[in-house]
Amino acid sequence: MKMKKDNIWVWLLLFLLYTNSATSQEIIAHRGFWKTEGSAQNSITALMKADSIGVYGSEVDILISADGVPVVNHDATVTLDGKQLRVEETPFNILRQVKLSNGEPLPTVKEYLDAFEKCKKTKLIIEFKPHEKKEREVELAQKVIEMVHARGLQDKVEYISFGIHFLHLVRQIDPQAKVYYLNGDMSPGVLSTMGVAGPDYNYNVLFNHPRWVEAAHKLGQKVNVWTVNKSEDIQKAIGLKVDFITTDEPVRAKEIMKKK
Repeated sequence: MKMKKDNIWVWLLLFLLYTNSATSQEIIAHRGFWKTEGSAQNSITALMKADSIGVYGSEVDILISADGVPVVNHDATVTLDGKQLRVEETPFNILRQVKLSNGEPLPTVKEYLDAFEKCKKTKLIIEFKPHEKKEREVELAQKVIEMVHARGLQDKVEYISFGIHFLHLVRQIDPQAKVYYLNGDMSPGVLSTMGVAGPDYNYNVLFNHPRWVEAAHKLGQKVNVWTVNKSEDIQKAIGLKVDFITTDEPVRAKEIMKKK
């Protein structure tokens, strides 16, 4: 009788472990939750909206101005009065005149972190955008990671980048920080030699290399896939057992994941 009871407990433990692993996949809102009323890509509102729906993370893109102010923007350029301006060549007082689609001014990273301190549920996924000059990347990484630490937010912030230089910078400045690689051209084995937390690849890359997910997990890495918006692609990404799904449709993704 004792043997049967022991077996029951073993099977129950295995079931709970399987159930937990099957539901451990998380959603990251791409540039925040911006597909909702009053929001805009990379706006502070999008960050707070992402927190309000309880997703794992809210992704944000950052660069540095000509006079050394870290700012939030996706593209290397902004448009002001019909003119295109390179962010890293433009002083902040000019960049500040740029308005997002919801009317908010282009935010600084400081303002974004000030708002993020109020978030209760979501983490901040900071993407360091490549710059033409490496010294600007060094300045940006140092200033941003210092601001994160000054607020005691290091356990709630993760980093991503297409640039290998930024991967090394994050590892040097904050060896405990999680940093993921976006470019999609390196196997998990190669990433492991760089101390990277894992691959964060476009869904087409992982759909073409599904074994990379299992390989990454065997190496203790986490796997993110971006930017997955169609229902069938979200379902496929879930089936690959990736850890995170970055999407412009976080509510839809949450609903699909819940049904799964």
